[in-house]
Order: sequence, then structure tokens, then C-alpha cells
Amino acid sequence: MDDHLYDHRRLGRELGLFDTDPLMGAGLPYWLPDGAVVRHVLEEYVREVERAAGYRHVYSPVLGKRELYEISGHWSHYGDDMFPPMRLGGEEVVLRPSLCPHHALIYRSRSRSYRELPLRMAELGGMYRSELSGVLGGLTRVRAIQLNDAHVFCTPEQVVAEARAALDLIRRAYDDLGIRAARYRLSLPGGSGKYVADPALWRRATALLEEVLDGVDHDSVEGEAAFYGPKIDVQITDPAGRESTLSTVQIDFHQPERFDLHYIGPDGDRHRPVMVHRSVIGSVERAVAHLVETHGGAFPVWLAPVQLAVLPVDDAQEERAHEVVRLAAARGIRAELSGPGHGTLAARVRAARLVPYQAVIGEREAGAGRAAVRLRDGRRPGAVPVDELLERIGVRAGDRGPGLWAAA
Repeated sequence: MDDHLYDHRRLGRELGLFDTDPLMGAGLPYWLPDGAVVRHVLEEYVREVERAAGYRHVYSPVLGKRELYEISGHWSHYGDDMFPPMRLGGEEVVLRPSLCPHHALIYRSRSRSYRELPLRMAELGGMYRSELSGVLGGLTRVRAIQLNDAHVFCTPEQVVAEARAALDLIRRAYDDLGIRAARYRLSLPGGSGKYVADPALWRRATALLEEVLDGVDHDSVEGEAAFYGPKIDVQITDPAGRESTLSTVQIDFHQPERFDLHYIGPDGDRHRPVMVHRSVIGSVERAVAHLVETHGGAFPVWLAPVQLAVLPVDDAQEERAHEVVRLAAARGIRAELSGPGHGTLAARVRAARLVPYQAVIGEREAGAGRAAVRLRDGRRPGAVPVDELLERIGVRAGDRGPGLWAAA
């Protein structure tokens, strides 16, 4: 395999998904219309599966007072990766490097009962990290990150089940996205001083994650933990064999203590909850980069920026082709017309090679309400009624299956 062929940086630009501009700055890509479609569909998918799993969504600001990150521990343990403070009146505010301190504040905004737990709070939110220019590249290392993040506030008795459920959610998403985990890693602290100094905390959290991973083939690696606790990292590899982390599950006793979080137990006393940090697809940027490279730009039907290319043979069928595009849009199918003004039919077919479905409409098809169907995988099911074609596309997009055309 030619690794360069599947480099998301090249493919992303060729397919019109994203680009950069020096006036915007390094590590700050912008999304073009087709890339924005992929991103939007991916984000809505994540919200959908999270809602079905009992998560409630919130929004929180990308700025916070410096004091917030001093309390959370980010300022002392993660400060090198944060942007410098900005003066705002008599206060200092910073671009957040993480969403968890904001969610901790939302949790403690009112009294909580044990009956409310587990409380699953999710957000697709922006965060910023001061990456060095030398490591920036494409969508995989950026300075402005849209993170699929969630925090489960639960009792100590609930934490293993919640972490296992998070891991199951990650596996389901990978199946739907057509990607796979290279390996599971239990990330532990190393010998540096960047970790919270509380050995009992680390032992307790590590034992719980080992219980979560019971029966799951995994490696244990020192020096890769979050500063506040160990984590399960779901590792992926790119076509060149380079490994990175896409999804995580973390158990955190540190921040509930720092923010003095509590719930009222059945005994009427205050008890400390546990935070489970969980990210199904990690950053949207890295997830899209991996999807581009995994599928070579030929996204699954439900994720494809354009799901149906409509190709009239000549100008006489263009009006009918426009009608097919309108019918597709009414069914929620992303269709695009590629008329004779875009070149010969053969050239237009080649240009739409990554689109899952092509509907060629000649004189005979236009008069019969049909379309000659070409599939991305090279098959040609023949001329079918337009309604049948749209029904098939809608079903395949809805079930998120890997195939294009099931036998009738």
C-alpha cells in the first residue's frame, strides 16, 4: 500500500474537506462544506448514541478564570500545554485545555442526591492546547480542538459498571464508523513530577480500571496517565503504522475532592462521588483524520458528504435530474447534480468515484421514472425506479451498515 495515498492531509485537501491559511495560524484548520457535512453528521451521531445511553448534554464556555484551573490542578500539572492568561478587567482568564473543570462546576451548582446517580453529563465542546509548531499537522495535531467529552458522576459502587458501559459504547461506535482498535492500553503514571502525589488514589483507581479490563487483552504502559489518574486508552494506527490515542476512559478521585463535590446518601450524610471521564471518539479532528485514512475518502454511506450523484446524460434530462435531487433531499439524502457542463459522462463518473451511489439518467430512464445505478464498488444493478433507489439509500444510511446494495 502506498501510505501517501491515504494521508488525510492530502486527501482532505483533494476532497475539499478542510484546509489551512497562514493568516488563521498553524494548527487552526478550517472546514470546507463537504468536511463540515462529515463533521456535523459525526457529531449528531455521537449525540444520538449518548442520549440513548442515558447522557444529558450541556454547553459550557471555552474560557475560564485562572483560579478554576488552579483548583483543578491543570495550572500546576498541565500549564505548559495551556495558552497564556488574558487580562479581563482585574482578572485573568484562559482558554480551557479541558472540559472537566466546567462539568465539575455544573455538577456542584446544586445539591445532588444519590437517587440522581449515576449522572451522565456530555458535551461536544471546544478546547485549546498550546502545541508546539513542530508537531502540528493536518487534523491530528491542532491547537483548537472540538472534543467529544463526557463525565459520569457516580457512587464508588457504580464506577466499574459505568466505565465498562463507556468501553462498550466506544466499541459500538467503532463498528458503526468502520474503524477498529489496534489495542487497549492501561496508562499508568511514570516517574516524573507531573502527576498528582497521592499513592492511595492511584492504587484505588488503577485497581478499578484493571477490573474494568478483566477479560480484555491490553497492555500496561507507564508515563501515559492523565495527571489526575490512570486511564484506558483505545489506540488506533494510521496507514504508516503510527499509533495514537482516539478514545479514553478514566477514573478520577482527584477532581471531586478538589472541587468538594458531594451527594446526599441514603443515610442523609454527604458522600464524595467518583468522576468517570469518557470520550467515545476523542477529538472530532482526529476522528475525521482517521476516517479519511481508513476509508481512503470512501466514507460509509451514512457519513458520505454526498451520498448520491445524479448524472443526466445530456441537457435534455437535466430538469428530470434536478427533480431527483429534490426528491432525495426530501428524504434526507445528500444528493448532488453533475450535469453536462461538468464534462463528458465518463469524466463525471470518474469525478464521483467516491460517492456511494450514481444515478445516470438518459432519455429512456427519464421517460420511465428510472435511473441507471452505478455503485462505488463497481457494480451496476441496472435501471431501477427512482423511488426504489432512494428507499434503498435511505435504509442503508439509516442502519449504518457497511454494504451498498443488498439483494432484492
